[in-house]
Amino acid sequence: MKPVAIFFSEQAENRMFDAFDPATISTLQETLDLSQRVYLHNELEKEREVFSKTRFIFSTWGMPALTEEEIRTFFPSLEAVFYAAGSVQGFARPFLHCGVKVFSAWAANAVPVAEYTVSQIILANKGFYQATRRMKAGEYAKAQAYCAPFPGSYDTPVGILGAGMIGSMVLERLKEYRLSALVYDPFASDEKLARLGAKRASLEEIFSRCQVISNHVANLPTTQRMLRYEHFSRMLPNAVFLNTGRGAQVVEQDLIQALKDEPGRTAVLDVTFPEPPVDDSPLWNMENVFLTPHIAGSWGQEVARMGSYMAEEFARFLAGEPVRWEVTEKLLETMA
Repeated sequence: MKPVAIFFSEQAENRMFDAFDPATISTLQETLDLSQRVYLHNELEKEREVFSKTRFIFSTWGMPALTEEEIRTFFPSLEAVFYAAGSVQGFARPFLHCGVKVFSAWAANAVPVAEYTVSQIILANKGFYQATRRMKAGEYAKAQAYCAPFPGSYDTPVGILGAGMIGSMVLERLKEYRLSALVYDPFASDEKLARLGAKRASLEEIFSRCQVISNHVANLPTTQRMLRYEHFSRMLPNAVFLNTGRGAQVVEQDLIQALKDEPGRTAVLDVTFPEPPVDDSPLWNMENVFLTPHIAGSWGQEVARMGSYMAEEFARFLAGEPVRWEVTEKLLETMA
């Protein structure tokens, strides 16, 4: 008899079958009793019989944050959760406390973020962002003059904040360019940074020297509001701050003030806090701020990569082979 597994979500409107496409579902069903129904958190009592037999949960964005009591009461047979998305900070600990393993597709979700980030860094090194606004206004000469001081991507210092999964992928890809990568990450070993072709630096050095500063710091209580005026005010007159990490790590008013101090500086923000910015936030109208709607992560067909990663991880788990993407309590201390 095949072990019972379910798709599980907090929301009736969910993206479960974007993450788990037909090919991935078919693969899972070869070894699992898995229906193409999404069970909901509010059905705990109604579907108690199914949940009591469930050994594996598959989910994505919208995974319910269950209490330890709910897990022990309604999922007594549960062995593992396979999460086809990135951060598990919002739900993982109660499962781990109950002896349930948790696996995350954070590595799969890191791929498009790294690709997006590298493309933005290369564009930023040539003054792309503010040049486009000048060109759109018909100011060709002003656009050229603005771009003239930019160094391009040859021996140019670029700062990476956080060398976790995404930051490491960014650094690996930046090896294809002749850039000087400086990294702020108290947890990364010297050996790791050397392998990634990067040098350790303080926040102050990175903000003072780098043409682009890209944020990939893990979103933890200790990192919230860590990037302040003392950092942004050090930016070069035409430097770019790129944020695809979390907006909560930025003191927004401090960033805004530094951008007002020197309008040649640029902020490219895929994330803010709150998200989107409040209606009267200056970020909406500042000429040197470029906002995108949280698109750096898995988007469109990229979402299916996360489900595929979890299907592959499940196959390794079931076969007793070494797994790759298990989340532990120790890992939660530093991961996004």
